Amino acid sequence: MIDVRRGTDRYEGGEPVEGISTRHAFSFGAHYDPDNLRFGPVLACNEESLAPGAGFDEHPHSHTEIVTWVAEGELTHRDATGAATLVRRGDVQHLRAASGTRHVERNDGPGPLRFVQMWLAPAEPAAEPSYTLVRGIADSTPYAVPAAGAVLHVRRPGAGERIAVPAAGRVYLHVVRGDLRLDGAAAGEAGPAADAGAAADEDGAELGPGDSARITGEPELELVAGSPAEVLIWEFP
Repeated sequence: MIDVRRGTDRYEGGEPVEGISTRHAFSFGAHYDPDNLRFGPVLACNEESLAPGAGFDEHPHSHTEIVTWVAEGELTHRDATGAATLVRRGDVQHLRAASGTRHVERNDGPGPLRFVQMWLAPAEPAAEPSYTLVRGIADSTPYAVPAAGAVLHVRRPGAGERIAVPAAGRVYLHVVRGDLRLDGAAAGEAGPAADAGAAADEDGAELGPGDSARITGEPELELVAGSPAEVLIWEFP
């Protein structure tokens, strides 16, 4: 099954007066949707935009694998593990909250900041929090989150390029930029989000910035880029 979710249908939150804009793909915070709580281990996929000087003051997390991808600008990060970093476009940041930690996220730069933050549920609780930052991850270098049984692939196809979707039991993909078509025998099927505007037809599902797809049991799918694109692909064996 292929369930396409449109970026325009995401729940809008944040504090616009304070320069914070958030768009949620799943039930999150004040927005509760009992039919949209998670997909596999994915609990959240938030598109965050922070104006210069804006940010999230110190706040707690526990028992969550938090993976962050910067699309534009620089993210200032500090946490209770002792990490203090600038996360830039192309970097993968992973904070394992484990039994509990606290962190700060801010835009201390001169321009806008936009990032995607994904929360995954660990299969078993971990005792100690930890922090990992991978600079400039390449297309051919997957990033594993073993605690959640997950692997992240960052793909940047050029216009007309075809890339294979991992043949895993579950796949979650999020389009950061560009336009893509999801091709395959089942790509014309719409999942539970059809009534909410999931667009798919016999020629495939067209995806744009902010769109996502939740794929279950479809081993032969490809993404075809209509323009230079960037897509985050999670596979859950």
